[in-house]
Amino acid sequence: MKKKEVNSSRMPVYRDSGFELDDAKTTADAFRKETEHSREPDVYIYSRYRNPTVVSAEEEIMKIEGCEWALLTQSGMSAIDTALSVFQNGKETRPWLFFTEIYGGTISFIESVLKSRRGLDIQYFTPDNGNYDLDKFEKEISVLKPEFVYIETISNPMLIVADVANITGIAKQHGTKVIIDNTFATPWLYKPLTEGADIVIHSATKYFSGHGNITAGVICGNDNKLMQSAIEYRKFVGHTLSPDDAYRLQTQIQTFKLRFSRQCSNASKLAGYLNNNPIIKEVWFPGLKSHHTFHIAEKLFGKKGFGAMITFDFDGKDKNEKRSMRDHFIKLVSEKIKLIPTLGDPHTILMPVEAVWGTKYPEPGMIRLSVGFEEYSELESTISKALNKIKGQIKV
Repeated sequence: MKKKEVNSSRMPVYRDSGFELDDAKTTADAFRKETEHSREPDVYIYSRYRNPTVVSAEEEIMKIEGCEWALLTQSGMSAIDTALSVFQNGKETRPWLFFTEIYGGTISFIESVLKSRRGLDIQYFTPDNGNYDLDKFEKEISVLKPEFVYIETISNPMLIVADVANITGIAKQHGTKVIIDNTFATPWLYKPLTEGADIVIHSATKYFSGHGNITAGVICGNDNKLMQSAIEYRKFVGHTLSPDDAYRLQTQIQTFKLRFSRQCSNASKLAGYLNNNPIIKEVWFPGLKSHHTFHIAEKLFGKKGFGAMITFDFDGKDKNEKRSMRDHFIKLVSEKIKLIPTLGDPHTILMPVEAVWGTKYPEPGMIRLSVGFEEYSELESTISKALNKIKGQIKV
């Protein structure tokens, strides 16, 4: 009996581990063409290689990112591993240069895997006074001549905005590739590939999914050779996203722009409120004129927003009081604002910076907020009540 085609508007979930091949010749042709690593194969073979549901979700991301290809992986970290490993060329691998203000998990991966296990030559570039000195960067890169430079458009957790266009321009002059983690900015605010970046990474767990119930990563680019190399590496190490998660991610991506634009708006309002509160010592948010990289953020993002992340510090008389204020705040808002170690969720969530990052950011009063898309009045009310209660218990 002939199978009837179902008139669904969505790509179905193909859970097949392997796909039916008609005969030996079809099989031989399929495996031969597989070595070409096309973005979408003519014939699917095995879901670790490529899967139609996953490819369909990748195409949705390509529309948002405006890129030639996108490859989904099981997590943001597997996306990072895949992107970096593309540039590992045995003994001929040149140094890899990382900006220090990046996700802590990336730093741990660098130290534990890239340096300790793989023995790669890893170098770091550190900001000065909350900003990146591009003259200093150019001097360093001209001497080091690294294989690539790795940066975050908006850093975690201090929200330093990198001058991606100028950094990319300097890197290209010295034959260096550019890899950018664009998770915090998203393509809604900025598209680094348009400035000449070679690879853009996202933890799709965060804003692309936006509901805190999928773990995924994605690598985006325009260069076909980089894509082929990334497909091969992803296939061999088994980093491909599952079809079930790809299906759910594709449905959630449909609301990405609506969600993230609302989150940016909420964050801008909340950052202004916190910045004027007497028991808050400092607020880090790229949309505040007091932020070290405000003008860079304004140049890169225009009027779309400044992201949905805020970091702030309590103004206590000493570390003990600041730690007490932090802990009290977390308890007071816990019914509405949960302590969850991620970001990009529908509702605002928080993380205590010192507890997670330790000696890198030792101030105990610092909290990182991932602002959600709930009603702003509800969000400010929750935080205002908590701050007023803490204020009433200390001398300001």
